[in-house]
Amino acid sequence: MRLTILLPFLCAGALLSQQTPDTTQVRPKAGPVGTLPISAIKPGMEATAWTVFEGTTPEAVPIEILGVLKNSLGPHSDMILCRMGGRAQRTNVAGGMSGSPVYIDGKLIGAVGFRLSQFSPDAICGITPINEMLEINTYDKSRPSDAKGPQDPPKRAAVDVPGEMIQHVLAAGSAPTPASAGGYQLVPIETPLTLSGFHGVALKEFGPLLSQMGLTAVQGGGSGSLHAAKPASGWQNALQPGEAIAGVLVSGDMSITGLGTVSYNDGKRVLGFGHPFFNLGPVEMPMAKGEVVWTLASAFQPNKIANATDIVGALKQDRHAGIMGVLGDTADMVPVTLQVRSYGSSNQLERTKDYKFNVFVQQKWTPFLMMLTLFNSISQTNEFSDEVTYRFNGDVQLQDGSFNISTMLAPSEMPVPAPMLLAGWWADKFNRLFGNAVQMPKLKSVKATVDLLPKRRIATIENAWLAQQEVSAGGELSGKVFLRPYRGERIMRDFKIQIPASLPKGDHRLLLSDADTLNRIQSAAPMANRFMDLPQTVSLINQERSNNRLYVSVVENRPTVVTDDKTMPSLPASVLNVMQSGQTQNRPFVTSAESASEKLAIPFDLVVNGSYNLKITVK
Repeated sequence: MRLTILLPFLCAGALLSQQTPDTTQVRPKAGPVGTLPISAIKPGMEATAWTVFEGTTPEAVPIEILGVLKNSLGPHSDMILCRMGGRAQRTNVAGGMSGSPVYIDGKLIGAVGFRLSQFSPDAICGITPINEMLEINTYDKSRPSDAKGPQDPPKRAAVDVPGEMIQHVLAAGSAPTPASAGGYQLVPIETPLTLSGFHGVALKEFGPLLSQMGLTAVQGGGSGSLHAAKPASGWQNALQPGEAIAGVLVSGDMSITGLGTVSYNDGKRVLGFGHPFFNLGPVEMPMAKGEVVWTLASAFQPNKIANATDIVGALKQDRHAGIMGVLGDTADMVPVTLQVRSYGSSNQLERTKDYKFNVFVQQKWTPFLMMLTLFNSISQTNEFSDEVTYRFNGDVQLQDGSFNISTMLAPSEMPVPAPMLLAGWWADKFNRLFGNAVQMPKLKSVKATVDLLPKRRIATIENAWLAQQEVSAGGELSGKVFLRPYRGERIMRDFKIQIPASLPKGDHRLLLSDADTLNRIQSAAPMANRFMDLPQTVSLINQERSNNRLYVSVVENRPTVVTDDKTMPSLPASVLNVMQSGQTQNRPFVTSAESASEKLAIPFDLVVNGSYNLKITVK
């Protein structure tokens, strides 16, 4: 009896697998097309999907309708369950097939968007109904404040939740999904995120983070036409139904593109994917054509291996049911120029490499992409070694304002590689720009230079002394400071500073320190004020001190107040009491019990760490 029940399904599967592409069928074209409502879909119906297996020409794929899963995509949101035949029976439901349009008797019913289980011999897919995809353009155009990105911090719960419960939820989130654990679950088909110009180490480091978002990082190629955000000639006839479509995150000497398939094209607007790309809502992302090199057959992780070719428009919507783009539109990107210079043991410049690329503009993705591209540029050059020191200088031009920052980073015994730390430091600047709660930054250009210096260049402030400890207000102090470098001879430097004429009589301190010691109180200001605007954020970044200098400061026992991007040192106690009373203060501020007045910055070609205090007496 059991064999009798299974026999029809086994026969149907065998017939599907034996079918070859029907070359007599007419490829779907852009323009109006009839649709079939989900209420008309019945088990056993025969359909045809169109997708590209290699090259740029879509092929017909026979589809058997298995049934309709009610509310499987959410309340009042159904999914059509199908079995794919033809070439798809061998490749399985591959990454990049997302959006493949499915027709019954020439009427569009939806797009392939989901797959069922892993290691299954059947190419079972889920189809997103076309009526849900056609709703995408009816949504508002406001940019969501909680757009999903690769570095989202955890959201604060609206109500108090027991800490133990949160730990259970987080632990469950990192556990294998039912599909990967051997159960069955319809999941969105992984979007192949093709990285061109990226080394394997970059994919290894960032791949797990991308996979958490349903993206599969793969190495691939990109056309030189991706250098320009302007649509290429012939865009009017691009992205026919069934052809490959790509969203462009990075273009140029390095490129990152997410591949899917075109579901519908009315001659101007294009729908694809059948599931979200990043679920960002309204976006402004370049949209490109694609060329499939090969479709990798696998029961575990089948994928299309492809190149993005010409930019032909801009993606405007990234929604639950798919993506929507407009042909001929232009999405602006941030132009980035990155220069990597290698120096020899005698500090002579030996080699220079220049990279030019463009980065997608989005509050969560731009910082991440800046981090990824910088890490890739410096981690796998021939000059890379475990003991290389990095000297960095960056210049960021905005529509209103600019900042120039520099730092040095030497390797340490930390488990995180130095290139990752430097890339994270660079990304943090853009996190701060896009994280301000007042306005979106408009970046005009980004330039950066990274120097690779041989050996671990780091030194700790070891000792210091003064020629005399007593000085008159307005007088001069001279002394020496000693630094202990990593595996090197002790370094000595002379210094001379002038004491402020306003410094009161009595005992004070002379502080010789690294940049972090002086930056610490200013770095607390953004955490105290959530409504710091963009000009104030840029001003604070510009005030940051570089860690390849030793700073000499006079410290007195009078408080400092930092509010927004302003520092008010040596405040009288009476003024501080009024500010703390709240009578005149309507903005938060940070206070320190002492005030440090920087008098001298001594440059070094190494990272300076630590601090040292000397007592001085003003007569």
